[in-house]
Amino acid sequence: MALLGWLIHLGGVGVFALAIVDSSMIPIPLPASTDLLLLLLTSFHSKAIVPPITYAGAALAGSVIGGYMTWAAGKKGGEAALDRLGRGRFIRRIQGWVRKHGMLSVALAALLPPPIPLMPFLLAAGALGLPLSRFLPSYGTGRAIRYGAGAWLGFHYGREFLRLWQKNLSTWTVPIITIYVILVLLGAAYGIWKYRKERGKARSTFPEAKAS
Repeated sequence: MALLGWLIHLGGVGVFALAIVDSSMIPIPLPASTDLLLLLLTSFHSKAIVPPITYAGAALAGSVIGGYMTWAAGKKGGEAALDRLGRGRFIRRIQGWVRKHGMLSVALAALLPPPIPLMPFLLAAGALGLPLSRFLPSYGTGRAIRYGAGAWLGFHYGREFLRLWQKNLSTWTVPIITIYVILVLLGAAYGIWKYRKERGKARSTFPEAKAS
């Protein structure tokens, strides 16, 4: 239970940091990690309405930062960023959606849970020229609805969730949370390693750019 307590005590700072990673290009093996932590936090603090609002706001702020970073990477990378996504049928459909619907496609990707992927939509939005003035409102609206709904569920049904957890999963609390944290850390480490590898390749391919 010490690990669970540590995770809960991180509070808004923890959900803020996780939301940045969850919405960035760093892969996390566990989908909807921010939603899970938000639900857990609001369930443990469901006696007053202020903590759930605070946690939802922290998740939204972190997600907007991470989403902006991914959009900016797509804008800077252009067609090369789209090539990194691959040329499969599914990726082509995502690009077509972004070209045709723009803000709506970003808002839906931000709102809908897995298996709808988020990162390809954000990269495509930047690479295909969706302006920041249109990207941020659509992305922020989708995320606000999603995290607001998660905080509402935790606030209204948090006690029932905790009773169900303690009744059926209490003996598995430490293994579940341990695996959760390990997966997040491994995903972050892999993302950093991959970023440094791609950066090294870019420097070796364009040595003159490094000299300038």
